[in-house]
Amino acid sequence: MSEQRLAGKVALITGAGGAIGGAIARHFASHGAKICVGDINLEGAEQTVSDIGAGGGTAVACPLDVSDAAQAERAVQLAVEKFGNLHILINVAAGSSPDATVVDRSLEDWTREISINLTGCFLMSKYAIPAMKDSGGGAIINIASQYGQIGAPLRSGYCASKGGILQLTKVMAIDHADDNIRVNSISPGAIDTPRSLHRYGTPENANKIRGRFYLARRTGTVLEVAEGALYLASDAASFCTGTDLLIDGGFMAFKGTTDDLPKRD
Repeated sequence: MSEQRLAGKVALITGAGGAIGGAIARHFASHGAKICVGDINLEGAEQTVSDIGAGGGTAVACPLDVSDAAQAERAVQLAVEKFGNLHILINVAAGSSPDATVVDRSLEDWTREISINLTGCFLMSKYAIPAMKDSGGGAIINIASQYGQIGAPLRSGYCASKGGILQLTKVMAIDHADDNIRVNSISPGAIDTPRSLHRYGTPENANKIRGRFYLARRTGTVLEVAEGALYLASDAASFCTGTDLLIDGGFMAFKGTTDDLPKRD
């Protein structure tokens, strides 16, 4: 059996009924953490809990709209009530809206994206940090995006909210270093999820279309994101705080497509 890098830890993961959040939850559980699985889609959260239980892990589902302060506070309370402590918070929950310029985007769509993506990280951290302090410290990981660092056409709300997460991460790392709480972010590139399959049809088609923009010449997997989160949450990253981990297949390393790269004989 492989080393359990999170043995004795308690993690609260938002958006854990979805592809990336669920993968992180299952991976953390396989490394010994007890998991509070939060998601607005309770059926998805319960499926993740079932998967964890089938693998011999321990988890509890929690209905959670991260943009609702009362639900955010209750999720933290549930984690502590069920498992006694809280050491890790992973803010995965995210929302998006139809493509539009700022002129055409509705205030409702803008507010929804900011509320879920950015305010959700704020609220979850606001209530989790005191519990983490009581537990002796811990780690917060905010899931941002490559599009928090560069722009994307017609995605003002998404890019603004993800860019805000990067700055919020830095400020929280500064403010809570003396509480023994590390705060980092992860910026994924294109990841194989049901949403990607809905847009591109098959993983092969997604790789063909999107892979041209990545040095890895493919899209990433949810397990690759989960591995990055595991590192940042574990003691192996004890000297890592206030930074962002790009898991983007080289997307941010160059401008252009792989067609522009020098050809080798």
